[in-house]
Amino acid sequence: MNLAQRLAALGLALALVPTAGVAKSRVDDKIAAQKAKLHAVHERLNAKRNQLDQAKSRVGSIASELAQTNHNIASVNSQIGAIQSRIRSTQRKLAWNQLQLVAAQRTLQRHQDALNRRIVDAYEHGDLGYVDVLLSARSFGDFVERWNDIRYLIKANEATIRERQSDEAHVVAIRDGLVGTQAELQGEQAQAQQQQLALDSLAQQRRILLAAADAERASVQTEVNELDEESAASEAALEQLIRAKQEEEEQRRLAARRAAQLAGVELPPEPHAPGELSWPASGPISSPFGMRNNPVTHAFILHAGIDIAVNSGTTVMAAADGKVIVAGWDDGGCGNMVVIDHGGRLATQYCHLSQIFVGVGQEVQRGQAIAASGSTGNSTGPHLHFGVRVDGRPVDPMTYLR
Repeated sequence: MNLAQRLAALGLALALVPTAGVAKSRVDDKIAAQKAKLHAVHERLNAKRNQLDQAKSRVGSIASELAQTNHNIASVNSQIGAIQSRIRSTQRKLAWNQLQLVAAQRTLQRHQDALNRRIVDAYEHGDLGYVDVLLSARSFGDFVERWNDIRYLIKANEATIRERQSDEAHVVAIRDGLVGTQAELQGEQAQAQQQQLALDSLAQQRRILLAAADAERASVQTEVNELDEESAASEAALEQLIRAKQEEEEQRRLAARRAAQLAGVELPPEPHAPGELSWPASGPISSPFGMRNNPVTHAFILHAGIDIAVNSGTTVMAAADGKVIVAGWDDGGCGNMVVIDHGGRLATQYCHLSQIFVGVGQEVQRGQAIAASGSTGNSTGPHLHFGVRVDGRPVDPMTYLR
């Protein structure tokens, strides 16, 4: 077959697939629309997550204030308990003091009554008892001795009365001091009880505020959960469209190969064996493929690729020949992202880029610079996230890298 015949055959073969461009345009439009929808969902989700963080902060703040108030209430209750214990002790001392005072007063009264009787008898009748004692003396010396004894007895009675009066005054002073102490303690108790009432009222107010804040947090959490579900559904729809795009590219590629074969062009075998991909950047693996706790969201989910530790601005290269099917911002956490379709339903994904050098629909070659690494999207630092997908499903890139 000469060259003219080959070209004619190639043109005929290409004419057999006239709808590829139209179908491609429709899928691209759907992808763009779905990305716009996903972006809107993520904007609402981020706003609600910020609102949720604020609600959680309010709950934590009010809970801390309530805990401090409860601590203060416990402290005041303990203080009231100590005051009441001291009041009871003072009351016991007052009761005992009152008994001592009554006993002293009774003793004093007896002595006073006896002295009064003697005084009355001496005034009315003379103190015949003492006179009899004196007159019964057998000598002048005996008289003097008896006189001294009577004088000492009278002084002793008077001293006893004075002593009892002093004891009574001492007991009265102690009682007055205890009564004053009791009054002070009762004042402290009344003040502490007022403080307790104020703290109880404050605690009740804070419990109401905490309940309201927690209800708001629960409501916002429900909205966040709903938006998370909507986001997951939108991302799944976008993944489905990307798979459709890959299928479309696969059909286009197969049609082109068939056209080339009809034209007599010799084509190399299709590469589908492990090790067919080149490293997109040189650096150690900081996080492998597999389940892990996401360092940003802290959720235990699949890490659908490998993280290659490189500085920001490092050149990112295409892992194999292919066609760019996504180039731009991804709201799913990848930040700036490029996806390349390599045929055979195999695609590679490059995330967290600081710059993108290629556009959708552009053909790229293995090793071609397509972007620069960065830390956009959900990222804790500069690195390149590299993913491999077969039929839209993530697989371990290490089985394809060489």
